[in-house]
Amino acid sequence: MTDIVEDLKWRGLIAQTTDEDALRKAFADGPVTAYCGFDPTAASLHVGHLTQVLTLRRLQLAGHRPIALVGGATGLIGDPKPSAERQLNEASTVREWVGRIRGQLSAFLDFAGGDDTDAPNAALMANNYDWTENLSAIDLLRDLGKHFSINQMLARDTVKSRLGGEGMSYTEFSYVILQSFDYLELYRRHGCTLQIGGSDQWGNITAGLDLIRRVTGNQPHGQAHAMTTNLLTKADGTKFGKTEGGAVWLDPELTTPYAFYQFWLNADDRDVSRYLRTFSFRSHEEIEELEREAAERPAARAAQRTLAEELTTMVHGADQCAAAVEASRALFGQGDLAALDAATLAAAVAELPSAQVAELPTVVDALVATELAPSKGAARRTIKEGGAYVNNTKVATEDALLTSADLLHGRWVLLRRGKRNLGALELS
Repeated sequence: MTDIVEDLKWRGLIAQTTDEDALRKAFADGPVTAYCGFDPTAASLHVGHLTQVLTLRRLQLAGHRPIALVGGATGLIGDPKPSAERQLNEASTVREWVGRIRGQLSAFLDFAGGDDTDAPNAALMANNYDWTENLSAIDLLRDLGKHFSINQMLARDTVKSRLGGEGMSYTEFSYVILQSFDYLELYRRHGCTLQIGGSDQWGNITAGLDLIRRVTGNQPHGQAHAMTTNLLTKADGTKFGKTEGGAVWLDPELTTPYAFYQFWLNADDRDVSRYLRTFSFRSHEEIEELEREAAERPAARAAQRTLAEELTTMVHGADQCAAAVEASRALFGQGDLAALDAATLAAAVAELPSAQVAELPTVVDALVATELAPSKGAARRTIKEGGAYVNNTKVATEDALLTSADLLHGRWVLLRRGKRNLGALELS
């Protein structure tokens, strides 16, 4: 089997393991059954989840068996946040989100039927509501609660930070018990001996290891393991996966394929190497070559384009990726704007500074309305210097008017100042 530990280390993914040598041996003796949990706290996964989803995929490609667990039960409670109590969602809403997230996860892993009679590394889909639905309060306290030390639970960083402020409800305080129960049940049912998660989940995961040891004596499936991945942050200090409009979702209805593509295309030069190693399935040699090219010719943005195309294709399909690429080229004068379909153009316009107008104005007024020029005088200078474009056509005169012939799909006009500054006018 592939030495998955060395691959993950090369990619900078491994933050913590309980015992790296023991884990390496388990992989060598494999296949190992590994799981990661995804709580339905929204209608879609976002790019922050991709680290774990794609790590499961790497494990499967290396010959191991992944379990994608959607937390139909834990999603009703919510993993504690460092600063405030999590808002609880209606059970019907959580059930809907479970279904949507299960559908998204199924696109990344090979389930091949999804039961224990399939190929040794066929992925499984699990829902922790299945084993908690009939768990009584007495069973929870008597059979599970007795194995948890209050002292250890209070010592967890998330709990300590909350106790110093407004406190924490028992609902969130009990989350670690349910997540630990997940690991115990997957160990019993499917011989799962590895849980992965972000480094902020280390306490929850190791609590699960301790529960397995106390309840089963690590029998019959042997020692269980824990591995966490490093949390991604941006070089500028902002949270990974966030844009001005919010999270970057995997659902195309929440984040369009064009916006998804642009998120990766606009990655900071300081970040793109880490993103390639974390998310790309290209070989080490290909990634290292892209890193060299990015260092020597950063303006070419070859690494960003490669990453954007690979991930957009992976998440949204080749056709949507091709449409996003063509839209990106067309917006910057390297393609035909008129050839873009209305949906793709609408997605592109949504990412630009824009203004709505009841009737078409002069180009000068349009440049000001879209904030491409701070004043009419500045707009006229831009036109005079040859730096203003309407639908990629250079504006020749300072008194130029926009007409219905300029409307794309009868609705939009694209404006550009210089090579990189874009805006859109929409006729309402």
